[in-house]
Amino acid sequence: MRLLSLSLIVILSIDLSSAIDTHEHNKVVCYWNSTSFKRPEAGKFQIEDLRPALGFCTHLIYGFAGIDSTSFETIPLHPELDTGAGYGFYKLVTQMKRSFPDVKIYLSIGGNADPYEETHKYLTLTESTEGRNKFINSVIRFLSEYDFDGIDLAWQFPPVKVKKNRGTFSSIWHGIKKTFGYGKFKDEKEEEHRNGFTNLVRDLKAQLRPRNKALTLTVLPHINASVYYDARLLTPNLEAIHLMTFDQKTSERNPKEADYPAPIYESYGRIPQDNIDASVRYWLEHGTPGNKIVVGIPTFARTWKLTADSQISGVPPIVTEGAGLEGPHTAIPGLLSYAEVCARLTESSVGRLRRVSDPSKKYGSYAYQPYDSNTGKEGIWIGYEEPDTAGNKASYAKAKGLGGVAIWDLSTDDFRGTCTGDKYPIVKSRQI
Repeated sequence: MRLLSLSLIVILSIDLSSAIDTHEHNKVVCYWNSTSFKRPEAGKFQIEDLRPALGFCTHLIYGFAGIDSTSFETIPLHPELDTGAGYGFYKLVTQMKRSFPDVKIYLSIGGNADPYEETHKYLTLTESTEGRNKFINSVIRFLSEYDFDGIDLAWQFPPVKVKKNRGTFSSIWHGIKKTFGYGKFKDEKEEEHRNGFTNLVRDLKAQLRPRNKALTLTVLPHINASVYYDARLLTPNLEAIHLMTFDQKTSERNPKEADYPAPIYESYGRIPQDNIDASVRYWLEHGTPGNKIVVGIPTFARTWKLTADSQISGVPPIVTEGAGLEGPHTAIPGLLSYAEVCARLTESSVGRLRRVSDPSKKYGSYAYQPYDSNTGKEGIWIGYEEPDTAGNKASYAKAKGLGGVAIWDLSTDDFRGTCTGDKYPIVKSRQI
């Protein structure tokens, strides 16, 4: 009888261990946007392109599912790819656990992939027990049907308004505005939405826990954490909190001024909150254990157009006029993949960019080509991530005792190795 009991304990321990996340301080969370399959030519990302990366990732997050605005149930945003008979990416991806049994594969919901005009549903859902329960029940069905190891909530809360860099006088004015509430995003139900989201996380975790499924949170850029996240109540019900501390400046939000998109620390005259260290300190100061905080690292660049009014030195912040031209593969104005940036850095002298590295390891790299006053040809300013700067962020996470890093995303790293022959140079650069 005792032998039978011991055998049962061993079996249960083995079963539970399959769901336990053993990566406390060395997570490499890799996001993958499945719509990258639709990109043209060399930008097209196939399922098999995941394999070279998964040897370096501890977690893979499939992006993204959404929410039905009427039923509040989880839905595939691209059913022809995610669940359709032709592709069925959900199942193809989770089947990769056979080859990579140590990699945990989660499904992420939101991620700014749901249409912006419909994001009100992310607030409305949290307002009632009925709405939350419909969502939770649908999540459980999804995890069961497609064999994901957990769910990631990349909740699409409303972003804060754009802030400007401040000099001494404007810093004083900012203090006055803060005292009287000027410039603050106003959600008339912000407390209700914060409490509702806290309850959603608590109740969802209660359903996931007996099923040995994980729950993580992705904090998207420009979300006011103090408004929508009750860190002390959320943290006990989350395996990890992924801080997407990049896109501090983009040509969409800041068309007239280019600056470092993902600095580790505050630079002189900048907004104190717009850097990795400020976000990390906020969550630590509000009771989040360091090993649950994961620092986001982008694999893409943000670009701006330089004109006759732009400084020829290229030093940020610099006057600009909207988004830089789209790349041949990503095809998004104001954004380039690392492979697209690398191609520009190594091309002929006629079109080559002036590259500026960051010896301080605090702010990031940039490259630029000035406006040509002779021809009237516009220039470009690029704030980008490269292996060295990604390694700096990973070193920061390690020094702070954090949980690791999150790579956003695999499809904008050099997944083909076209630049140096080395695939996924940014993923590989983490030194945790």
